[in-house]
Amino acid sequence: MRPLLLCLLLALVAGSAHAQDLLTKRTGEEVAVKVVEITPAEVRYRRTDNPDGPLISIWKSDVFMVRYANGTKEMFGPAPAEPAPASSVSPTRPARATVPREVPTVGNKDPNDAILGESIHLDGPRVGITLLTSRVVDKAHSEGVDVNPFLTQFGWQFENRLFRLPNGLSGLVELVPLVGGLEQGKFLPSLSGLLGVRGAKGFEFGLGPNVTPLGANLVLALGTSIQSSGVNFPINLAVVPSSSGTRVSLLVGFNARHR
Repeated sequence: MRPLLLCLLLALVAGSAHAQDLLTKRTGEEVAVKVVEITPAEVRYRRTDNPDGPLISIWKSDVFMVRYANGTKEMFGPAPAEPAPASSVSPTRPARATVPREVPTVGNKDPNDAILGESIHLDGPRVGITLLTSRVVDKAHSEGVDVNPFLTQFGWQFENRLFRLPNGLSGLVELVPLVGGLEQGKFLPSLSGLLGVRGAKGFEFGLGPNVTPLGANLVLALGTSIQSSGVNFPINLAVVPSSSGTRVSLLVGFNARHR
């Protein structure tokens, strides 16, 4: 009876040890993981040695293959590059292959560009509301624009990611044209240009010029981006202070990546 229980226990342990996926990077490194999700741009997984740890994301362009626990495998790109042959090799002694060393790339092909990374473009619609303080409303009236303190906003967001560091911090440039006041029968355009950063968890901050028919001012924006299946859902609060009052806008929307 005991030998039978021992065999069953060993089989259970062996099955658990093999119930894992094997992710092979283009650098040649192999990682034992549990794949959670594969999006159009990323592979998301948890390490098997820390199954309750954080969800890790890696660009699909950096993944060569995933071999699943059931034995099937999925290929994502060309095989890892073979090491260059030595210039001179002894005829009686084979050349020793160089062990691949991972360099923290950011979706780009050349490891030397790991800090700058590749430029990534995103765009998508934006909608929201703007609150005008009484001083802004008074100035608008003095300029012949009769508006209420609350305006709806409709527009588009154009984003260019300049770089992404290995710790996930990204540098961004954004252009956001909006049209407000349509619910009041008005056409009040605005244009904001933002230079900012986004953290690894989605928090973002930006600063730049804002231009409207009432003048040019500085806009300060902060918010977060929620990602799902390769689509970003930004939520931002923008404040435009000026000598004639303050405008506060809350904007939401979505955008997708374009290489």
